[in-house]
Formats: sequence, C-alpha cells, structure tokens
Amino acid sequence: MRVISKKTLREFWILKEHQDAEQPLKAWHDEAKHADWQTPHDVKSQYKNASILKNGKVVFNIHGNKYQLTVEIDYIYSLCFVLFVGTHEQYDKVNIDSL
Repeated sequence: MRVISKKTLREFWILKEHQDAEQPLKAWHDEAKHADWQTPHDVKSQYKNASILKNGKVVFNIHGNKYQLTVEIDYIYSLCFVLFVGTHEQYDKVNIDSL
C-alpha cells in the first residue's frame, strides 16, 4: 500500500499532548505500507479491531484504542489515504462521511 500522507500522522504526534502516539502511528504506517490489502476482509484479518465503513473507509484503533485513525483505501490502486487522526472525543465530532 502507498500511504498518503505520513505528514498528517507526523503533525499529530509532534503535538505535546499526543507524543505518545508517535511509535504506534509509525508502527501502523510501516505495517500499512508493506500490506497487500485487496479487500476489507484482508484489513480485518490483520487488524481484528478495525472498523470497516462504507466507501472504502476504515477506522483503526491506535495506542490501545486511545486514538482513532481513519483512512480511505483504494484497493484497486493500493492507495491508503489518511483522512483523520485524533482522540475519541475529536473523532466523535467529525462527520466521517464528509471526509
């Protein structure tokens, strides 16, 4: 998978209050870029707690479910677009369908 964009992840973990997210997000990024997800089932096979949403969107629990990472996956072109990363409180305020 080609992950677009690590910059979004980095901008999140450099914030003082989210520095504990750095290693878990780096680990997720490394696993995702080496993944060969062809279907949502492939994602669920690797990440049992991932939530598969409509339109190719997937929500990953990061750092023991402290943070939410939402991506959109284009399975045909092996692209993974980072849409949102934040706390549960921040996630609850986001309209995922509009991302």
